Amino acid sequence: MSDTKTFLITGVSTGLGRALARAALAEGHRVVGTVRTPADARDFEALAGDAHARILDVTDHDAVDTVVDETERDLGPVDVLVANAGYGHDGLFEESSMDDLRRQFEVNVYGTVAVIKAVLPHMRKRRRGHIIAVTSMGGLITMPGLSFYHGSKFAVEGILETLGKEVADFGIHVTAVEPGSFRTDWAGRSMIRAPRAIADYDELYEPLRTRRIQGSGRQPGDPDKAAAAVLRIVAADQPPTRLLLGTDALRLVRSGRDAFEREMRAWAELSASTDFDDVGQSA
Repeated sequence: MSDTKTFLITGVSTGLGRALARAALAEGHRVVGTVRTPADARDFEALAGDAHARILDVTDHDAVDTVVDETERDLGPVDVLVANAGYGHDGLFEESSMDDLRRQFEVNVYGTVAVIKAVLPHMRKRRRGHIIAVTSMGGLITMPGLSFYHGSKFAVEGILETLGKEVADFGIHVTAVEPGSFRTDWAGRSMIRAPRAIADYDELYEPLRTRRIQGSGRQPGDPDKAAAAVLRIVAADQPPTRLLLGTDALRLVRSGRDAFEREMRAWAELSASTDFDDVGQSA
């Protein structure tokens, strides 16, 4: 079988999606990339290599099905799906609206699921494929001011882990890629920020928001190196279920897991006290 693959990557206009598309094209792969505007489509198809743009809003689920089916028909089987499209919502829980929450989940969760559901039947019939979704270290740990974003990424993490167990026997791999802070537009123009309204949160939150804004463009993560890492797991015979990207992701997730372990041990006796008295006893 040829090592050349067809990738379908959502959100290739900027950021990690763009970097991954460029890297895959440079390795000789075919890349179908989704964008939001005709100008972005022309820009993407001007890249060197076998690049094909499709205009798509991942919240339009009928359009998602159409793009996937047309790709399979016109360009061949999708070997690798990278569900990358998404955005961040920066806002305190109490200051963010239900519409903010709905939109965050429509894009980050429902959009991701819609693309996976469109591709999965084709991969299942072929008994091969690799489904990758770009979540975040924020799908494993939390920070003040990102509750809606964290909620969306935690949801995707649970969906992907479950899906991986359901399709393992079909030769389909499922990987959650969890970047830390990378030098993309995530904390810049791609971030939606809820307006401030409640002074009680000023001391906690204003320094955090200021650091996020001032740090945009100076994050430690290199998108091109992230793209190279993703291509390594695509080439692996047994790719990981999860792949953290960045030293900050490793540090913060380890710290969060350690805190959870300490709390679990501290309350283990109470946790175990809720079983029926005869559980574990022989009849």
